[in-house]
Amino acid sequence: MGKAMSMLSRKANRFNAENRAHRFLDREKRAPAPKYESNLRDMERTLELDPKFVDKLNLKDSSLDTRLKDVYVTSEDRFIKRVMERQQQTAATGVVEEQRPLPLQRKTPDDFEYGYMEPKRISHGHCTLRQALQFINDHQLDPETWTAKKIADDFKLKQSHVDNILHYFKTFSVHIPDQKHKDTLLTQARQKFLKEKPSEAAE
Repeated sequence: MGKAMSMLSRKANRFNAENRAHRFLDREKRAPAPKYESNLRDMERTLELDPKFVDKLNLKDSSLDTRLKDVYVTSEDRFIKRVMERQQQTAATGVVEEQRPLPLQRKTPDDFEYGYMEPKRISHGHCTLRQALQFINDHQLDPETWTAKKIADDFKLKQSHVDNILHYFKTFSVHIPDQKHKDTLLTQARQKFLKEKPSEAAE
């Protein structure tokens, strides 16, 4: 039922919509948009300060008009100049000649160690990924020496930020097992022997 009613209301709203739109646009005086009470209060305060404020808005300011006429933009982009010269050359000869020199180095550039180019200048309160890994690792190895206060003073960071970094972030520790030492598997006979041995010792 609800779907049928929505379909009927939609068709009723769309009936003769184009003619209604033309009649609305042909009106000489259109109804102004409703204004909020705050806007009306602001307008009243403005008119109290300057009663001729509305007249000033409707009048054309010649000084502003002359300023707009004095403003202009000039472009000295070399790329646009090269494109124009290339189009003229192509239109004259019909052949496109590449005047730019070919690259001398054709190998792929190496990737950065941490995936991005590290900045050369670091502002106070910031640190790079390399520095963060360095003081996190130092704190894990020697927490008594590398305290949060010492790290904050050395790297010019806020101590609260350093406390959060040391609390929530850790570096991985790599443990390489000794290849000479091999754990022996406990077979059934070995397990039986270990179980019987304590009982024999008790006797």
